[in-house]
Amino acid sequence: MNKSKKIYLDYAATTPVDKKVLDTMLPYFSEDFGNAMSVHGFGQEALEAVDEARAKAALFFKCSPSEIIFTSGATESNNLVVKGSLRSYNSVARKAEEKPHIITTAFEHHCVLDACKFAQKDGLAEVTFIKPNKEGLISVKDIKEAIKPSTILVSVMYVNNEIGTVQPIAEIGKLLKKVNAERLDAKLPKISFHTDATQAINYFNCDIDEIGVDLLSMSAHKIYGPKGVGLLYIRKNTPIKRIQDGGDQEYKMRAGTHNVPGIVGLGEAINAIKTPATQKKIKEITALRDYLIKRVLKEIPKSYLNGSVEKRSPNNANFRFDDVEGEGLILSLDLDGIAASTGSACSSGALDPSHVLLSLGLRHEQAHGSLRLTIGKSTTKKDLDIVIIKIKEIVKRLRKISGNVLADFK
Repeated sequence: MNKSKKIYLDYAATTPVDKKVLDTMLPYFSEDFGNAMSVHGFGQEALEAVDEARAKAALFFKCSPSEIIFTSGATESNNLVVKGSLRSYNSVARKAEEKPHIITTAFEHHCVLDACKFAQKDGLAEVTFIKPNKEGLISVKDIKEAIKPSTILVSVMYVNNEIGTVQPIAEIGKLLKKVNAERLDAKLPKISFHTDATQAINYFNCDIDEIGVDLLSMSAHKIYGPKGVGLLYIRKNTPIKRIQDGGDQEYKMRAGTHNVPGIVGLGEAINAIKTPATQKKIKEITALRDYLIKRVLKEIPKSYLNGSVEKRSPNNANFRFDDVEGEGLILSLDLDGIAASTGSACSSGALDPSHVLLSLGLRHEQAHGSLRLTIGKSTTKKDLDIVIIKIKEIVKRLRKISGNVLADFK
């Protein structure tokens, strides 16, 4: 990477820790280092810090503090949702043929997608994977039509992590509230509604009752907090069981010593989201995103925006370019000191196209030519001007190389 000038446009991957967040965390690494489960003074001070962070999270989500479970991040939270829901269902004596049914989407984060796939492969559940439309949006009607008497869980991400499209979470919540009222009379199991809100916390309404979810997961490092900590909101009386054995931390739902500095950082980061300064910054980020999208689509031939224009996260711009391979574009940008990402992923030595882009109906070669640029608090218009110039140069160069290679096979 070019060390002289670095531009970071991968805020959907992770964010820097805000200075105020870091300053709040620091004492819990050295001075107030107690184990929050210890009964002595050091432990009680740590527990007070954990409780304060829990209260901040509860205030943000407008729920009870006892409904907030701290975890190591959204991946753990999402695994707890899928596996814990199945464990709860299977703990009740049922007929062997009553296999639980889960509804999720075809473009979830892999921690949800793979947990569901493995459950289905192991014969623990039947899973329906709802495909989005070409705009990257899930239909409430498709969710409704997929519901079966054996359905126990619906899991739909709030904002897609790759293309930034915003799903109709509140509408699905209203649907399931009505469906569950009818199922209660029919003595059918309650359908729990989960959303992975990792990419939504910074920008969208996460009032638990207004969006109608029973379970919500997130990670602190997406909101200018530390890595390695997150939470799971669990509505009271939601059928879910722990999947870890060990201590009785987190209301007996998640074993393991509390990451006190991380939890404190999460609390401080989430507390900053609704401040006037943050809300002002969101408007600035949205304007920068629109500026970026407009210029790229106008100035680069055969360029396209992946996902809906209107129902989109304020910080996300995901493009694809004909005759350009995404990894080559990302590596070239990196050499110029620009950090971005692509829908393609290098897995087991083989380059695979993004499952998200394939779910939109794109061909493999189209899914390979994607570029995700995600904006953050420190991004400037000047940064974007530099990046746009570089993208134009690199796309032109890669297309020339691609054309020469193809010519050799003719």
